[in-house]
Amino acid sequence: MTWIKVIDVSEAEGPLRDAYNEVASTRGEVANILKAHSLHPKVLTAHLHLYRELMFGCSELSRTERETIAVTVSVINKCHY
Repeated sequence: MTWIKVIDVSEAEGPLRDAYNEVASTRGEVANILKAHSLHPKVLTAHLHLYRELMFGCSELSRTERETIAVTVSVINKCHY
């Protein structure tokens, strides 16, 4: 869980609810790493779009290579994401 104040999905309104719905429509639930942006819904949406582009957009790297890089960085940072 984050130390940053977050707004839970059940309490979200307006643009934040829209952002959470966008996340939930493709991922099923809103991960804490995205909830950390809940005070700034535009940032949450930008983070989501950046992630999708990096992981699923056109690239010379395969999906496996991208996932390997992401896991390696997470391990180095001692982050379970």
